[in-house]
Amino acid sequence: MIRERRNKAKLELYYNKFVNDSVVDPNVHPWIGESWQRSKDLGVGRDVFHLNIKLSREEISKRRERYTTAIDFLDGLYNEIKEHFTSYNLSMLLTDQDLYVLKNYAMPFYQKTAGELEGARMQEEDIGTSSIGIAFRNKVPFLMFGPEMWIKDCQNGDACSAPIIVDNQVKFVVTVVSIQQEELPYSAMVAMVLSIKYAMEQHLAMVASLNAKNTILDAVPLAVYHILPGGEVAYANKLGNSRLLGIVPPGTEDKNEGPNLSDVLVNYRHTPIYKGFLGVPSYNREVTWITPRKTYEDITTVVPLAGDDSEVESIVAVSLPIEDLRTLVAHTAGYTARYSLSSMVGDSQVFTTMKDKASRTARNDYHFLLQGESGTGKQRLAHGIHQASSRAAGPLIAVKCGDMPPEILEVELFGRGGNEAEGRPGKLELASGGTLFLDEIEKLSTVLQDKLAETLKDGNLSRCGESVQRPIDVRVIAACDTDLKRLVEKGVFFAGLYELISRSVVRVPPLRMRRDDVPGLAAHIVEELAALHGLPAKQLAPEAAAVIMGYDWPGNIKQLQGVIEQAFFRTAGNIISANEITMPGEQRLSKAWKEDKEAFVEAWKAAGGNISRLANMLDVSRVTLYRYIKKYGLDKE
Repeated sequence: MIRERRNKAKLELYYNKFVNDSVVDPNVHPWIGESWQRSKDLGVGRDVFHLNIKLSREEISKRRERYTTAIDFLDGLYNEIKEHFTSYNLSMLLTDQDLYVLKNYAMPFYQKTAGELEGARMQEEDIGTSSIGIAFRNKVPFLMFGPEMWIKDCQNGDACSAPIIVDNQVKFVVTVVSIQQEELPYSAMVAMVLSIKYAMEQHLAMVASLNAKNTILDAVPLAVYHILPGGEVAYANKLGNSRLLGIVPPGTEDKNEGPNLSDVLVNYRHTPIYKGFLGVPSYNREVTWITPRKTYEDITTVVPLAGDDSEVESIVAVSLPIEDLRTLVAHTAGYTARYSLSSMVGDSQVFTTMKDKASRTARNDYHFLLQGESGTGKQRLAHGIHQASSRAAGPLIAVKCGDMPPEILEVELFGRGGNEAEGRPGKLELASGGTLFLDEIEKLSTVLQDKLAETLKDGNLSRCGESVQRPIDVRVIAACDTDLKRLVEKGVFFAGLYELISRSVVRVPPLRMRRDDVPGLAAHIVEELAALHGLPAKQLAPEAAAVIMGYDWPGNIKQLQGVIEQAFFRTAGNIISANEITMPGEQRLSKAWKEDKEAFVEAWKAAGGNISRLANMLDVSRVTLYRYIKKYGLDKE
């Protein structure tokens, strides 16, 4: 609150009247009268300006670090007007929201030097009535005359304080004290304080807004640049800076100025950036950036920014690295780990030893070889290893090498070259930054074995039909049902590829070697089925557990899974009895389904409408099932 000039002799009389008689004269400003009463009730001394509560050097240093933005701004502002402070014997104080003094500028503040004052608390209970306390309490600027101060030491000067409000909260208080009131008009001092308040609030709000925008820009998976004419980078977000680190000229990495793209991009004049300065925007274009160190491929948007004269003054470029786009596509396509190592159930020594080794080795970045009989859970183990590795945030892509002819598998792994319509990345590129699981790796052709070994060794690949070298960063987890080393000794498998993938080898034990784990595995399968299909939980009866314990399970976990699935969907209640268990080789379902549509529909319902599950139950191939589905006209229902 900005007040008119007051007669100081009268103000002194009002002060003495309150001190001696505890009477607040009607001419005393209400806020001051209320503060006098609180100061008296708190027992604040009236004679000497004491600094009773003060932060340590370490504490004030931490507070200054927290409020660097405000202090730096006021430092700069003071340096521009400090001659004015010196000429009129002004002093200035900056306090934080707890009213601790952060900094003292210019002249001593009520005979206290900066060293004495900084870190001291200036609340009403410490120094009584002051412009600082009233401005803070009422959230408005306030001019206070000397005789209105509670402490007599402070009554030889007038003070004007202004709260610095950000987001509707008082963050700081700025106070200017004038000793030579005759030489400096009150209006000048007040104008100075109000100008500082306005400028500081605007600056802090702008910085807060910029910080929020920078946080948003750093969080998006895009490289964002603000580029000046000639190619100088004025701003880059976090991802943009990381990309720039790879292209700045050698020896200039430690310099503060941004790189000039016209110097580091060999093809600068052929990029959308150069065209952007000619006023030509580009949207979502695939762009190749050629530097002396590396070649990058991005999806890039460039927007020219025009000034008042409609001339292009700068441009904004937003790009998505194609390798990052592939990772996003991989995640969208579901190329993520579905299982963790903790989802692998078993307490037998041979199993826990294997699991511990897999967990330890997962932390390395070596290629990995899993060896074990078919159905032992190698794919689930690969998922768990990926999730336990440093590549867990990247994609996990699986390829079964025995499922397709060599020429198709080559394109599947390495991709196809050509124009935008024809070309596409292979699984090796899509898995970059993550893991590629190659199941049945022993079924790779010798040509593909050699090509894969060379690609993994060099960290670069060429798509089928092109000679462009593309960098990849992929970890291979290979799986084999047989002893791969023996295949190398027989000359059937390429030794170079074996050396690359066998630095870490985990042998997955067959189920017959961990028979005690069978009941736990069965219970876990039942639990997963119930959760997957949203059905009530079921349990194996003791006699059912005894039945499955008495079998060798040559098909391992996969075979056990099929038997438990049949029993789960066949059981109406919550307890799976021994009668519901159809062991391999037993025939429970009538062959009538081959001739009777109603029998087939009943089997279909028992399998929950799942083709793979029904194929297991009827012991036929999926192809055969589709033939009968068509025969009975079920594909039209």
